[in-house]
Order: sequence, then C-alpha cells, then structure tokens
Amino acid sequence: MNLTIKDIAKMAGVSPGTVSKIINNYGGISEKTKKKVLDIIQETGYQPTFSAKALATKKSNLIGLIYAGKVNVDFTHPFFNEVVTSFKKTIGSLGYDIIMFSNEQFYKDNGSYLARCRHFHVDGCVIIAGEEVEDAIYELVREEIPCMGIDLELSGPKASFVMSDNVNLSRKVIQHFYLQGTRDIGFIGGQEDSAITMFREKGVRETMDQLGLEIHQEWFQYGDFHEESGYQAMNKILETKAYPQAVFAVSDMMAFGAIDAIRDKGLRVPEDISVIGCDDIDACRHSSPKLSTVRQDKEQLGKLAAYMLNDIINGKSELKPVFIDSNLVVRES
Repeated sequence: MNLTIKDIAKMAGVSPGTVSKIINNYGGISEKTKKKVLDIIQETGYQPTFSAKALATKKSNLIGLIYAGKVNVDFTHPFFNEVVTSFKKTIGSLGYDIIMFSNEQFYKDNGSYLARCRHFHVDGCVIIAGEEVEDAIYELVREEIPCMGIDLELSGPKASFVMSDNVNLSRKVIQHFYLQGTRDIGFIGGQEDSAITMFREKGVRETMDQLGLEIHQEWFQYGDFHEESGYQAMNKILETKAYPQAVFAVSDMMAFGAIDAIRDKGLRVPEDISVIGCDDIDACRHSSPKLSTVRQDKEQLGKLAAYMLNDIINGKSELKPVFIDSNLVVRES
C-alpha cells in the first residue's frame, strides 16, 4: 500500500500541512504532535514523495541540464563532457541533483523548457551552448529561472555565463605562429554564425592585422566542430593555388580532420603545414604527430558555473559573466 501525506495526517489526527512541516523540520509544532507523527511514519515506513518535499520547501535541489540548439553538442563530446563532469561534481557537493532535458523531440511537439522546469520545480538550469539556440532558452531567462550558460551568452537578473576568453585564445595562436616565422595562416571555424567561431575568428583577424599579416579569405573555411568537417574544410583550403604554412582549427576534432586531409594530399605535418587545434582533449597526447592545441580550463569552467548558479539561486542577482584564460600547449604538429 502506497501511503500519502493525507493518510499519515488522518492517522495522526492532524492536517496534511502539519505533517509536511514536521517532515521538513519546520518549527511551531508541539513536541507531542511531532512525536506522534514521527512514530506513525516510522511504524508505517512512509516515505514522503519528492513532489511533496518540493512543494513544502519551495526548493527541489534539482538542476536542469540543457544541451541547447538545433545543432547541439553530443553528450560524449570530449570537451563538454569534461566541463559537465566538473560541474556535476561541484554542484553535487553543494547539495543538488541533476535532471537532463532532451530536445530531441523539441521541434516536433513544441516542447517548452519553461514548462518542464516548472513541472519538476527545478531550482535552476545550466545550459550548454549549441548552434541555432532555440527561443525557449531565452524564455527561461525572461521568466527569471536562475540560469547559467557555458559558452553561451545569457543576460538577466537571474542569469549569467562562463566562457573561455576566445579572442585572447586566438591571439596566442597567431602570435606563436608569427614568432616561429610563419606568415601565411589559414583558419578553420565551426559554423560561420556560431558565437564561438566569431569570437575566435575575431581574435585571429585582429592579431593578423596588428602584425601586418595578409589575410587570404580563401584560407578561411568553416565546419561544425567535428572531424569530418575539418577534413572537408582543409580540402577546400588545399584546392587554392597556394596553401598556407599553418592552420588554426577552432576544435581539436576539426584539427584531426585537417591533418588527415593534408596527409591525403601527400603533404606532411608539420613540415609542410603546421596545425594547431583547440580544447586539449585526451586524444591530442596520443595522436601522431601529437597535436598542438589551446588548453581551455575545463575543470574551472565547470566549477565556476556551479558556484555562480548556486549564488544566483540563493539570491545574488546580476552576476557579471566570467571569461577564463587558456594556455597554448605546443607539441609536435
């Protein structure tokens, strides 16, 4: 028999509200009444439901995890997987559990993140950047659900975001190429209208301009952050009459694809074309050649997102966004 809070209240001769207050350690209840209710709970083995606790405390200790966008990152993507692992560990230490919201059927059934958040009484949401982010994400912010974006710009009294300093990240790559005597530089971005691509391309173009380096537009190609698109983008670059001395790919996965394309053309890395990626996923250390890359502080991104979201949930409003520095890791490519 599945007992409800009403059943316990009836057995104890008190109101359901009184039982709820006792379960959630509210004051103002006599010791005699408290003992009577607790004895009945122990004797019956009654377990209060999650929804009963949430309604009583106005807090669920649940965080919604959303992978946003029509083109969203895969759950196993090495970069975001490490960021989310750090976030989960930190948010768990602060007393929260995570519920994942899928958007696989989102466009078929006109789903609403806001409706789901209200249904599960989530205390807040962490949102991982994808491409073509749906308006429903910004609906959460407008309705003042506490939200924290990772690599996704969010603004509002109960929203903020953490992101690598993508402009400075690219600046380090171009300056490194320049100091190595490299003047002819190509660029492989993700989707051309992606915020991450735009920030990183901005850093590339600004730094090349500062250093007086010629920008060859035909050497600027775009993909979708995954390996096959890096291969295709590099092939387009290699179709030009002359090819660059070096290429910066804005993800390690695209960098691996670019290296394959270079080799398939009978060229060598780094002797003919140097390649630098971005993310410093584990595979970089084991590839041949070992991939030079920009290491983003994935653990720091996850930790900051957790602590900042917790602060917003607990009443700190209008937290300013945080941009995290990165490190260039020079290996063999």
